[in-house]
Amino acid sequence: MTKRTSAKYKIDRRMGENIWGRPKSPVNRRENAPGQHGARRKAKLSDFGLQLRAKQKLKGYYGDLTEKQFRRIFREAERVKGDTGENLIGLLERRLDAVVYRAKFVATMFAARQFVNHGHVKVNGQRVNIPSYRVKEGDVIEVRDRSKQIAVLLEATQLAERDVPDYIDADHSKMTATFVRTPGLSDVPYPVMMEPNLVIEFYAQN
Repeated sequence: MTKRTSAKYKIDRRMGENIWGRPKSPVNRRENAPGQHGARRKAKLSDFGLQLRAKQKLKGYYGDLTEKQFRRIFREAERVKGDTGENLIGLLERRLDAVVYRAKFVATMFAARQFVNHGHVKVNGQRVNIPSYRVKEGDVIEVRDRSKQIAVLLEATQLAERDVPDYIDADHSKMTATFVRTPGLSDVPYPVMMEPNLVIEFYAQN
């Protein structure tokens, strides 16, 4: 479980952006950073600051992954043939918790991690409780029969604040979703701009 589960909006406040596009985000009411001096005019960020912020935002979006987890995914994206930034996004979107979130089985990325952890999800008929499990194109993700009437699940499928992207084929009547293809950056419906190019620059220099 992530240490941010009960305080996920701290990430929004720190970034000054509603990174999940949720109506309850405190940024919708106040864009200031947290703390006594949050309302002061923000200093212009250095190149390092911009790179660090881009990394923190992307890392935070996926349930505030640990630095060790995120760096491991980044190193793998570097090794795969093709554009490192696009590879990074593709690997993040192939995480099982990300697919559960994209399919609108749950309302938040944090809830998706918990949902998978608690054993409510099957992949190709096999129960999987590892949020970082990497799905492949064509994999079928489904909610276990005994979990299909959970209130948070039923509420999430009715949320109007986001849609299921076209690289996932979801059937909410059966509570199943097929991972159709690995998306690129332009395919992913981020509510805010993500900048994997700056993440690459950050790791290149640190």
